Amino acid sequence: MPEKEEIKRLYETLQKLQEAKGYYFNTDQEKVFDLLESLIKNKNRYGHMSCPCRLASGNREKDKDIICPCVYREADFKDYGSCYCALYVSKEWNSGEIPKKFVPERRPLEMFFS
Repeated sequence: MPEKEEIKRLYETLQKLQEAKGYYFNTDQEKVFDLLESLIKNKNRYGHMSCPCRLASGNREKDKDIICPCVYREADFKDYGSCYCALYVSKEWNSGEIPKKFVPERRPLEMFFS
């Protein structure tokens, strides 16, 4: 199980990198830390930080579309103001200026069984 310091370091690193690109962490810090803990667990388990909200195969090549930040984030962000798991959100999403809607799965069904 990842230690709180490891999760905090990941938070600080990703915050700096992603905010520079216009992606912000959800203001629900408990949710964010739970997701970051799951990313670290997936990295320890599979060798890569696959999205904690999706089922990873453990094969980096098969999982490359769901390595966080996933390839679907940009489209989700554009359409909904957040990514699929709501780890990364827009300022407007965080402030309530736009509605917090369910983000549907964009990953093609065949990717689940390949």
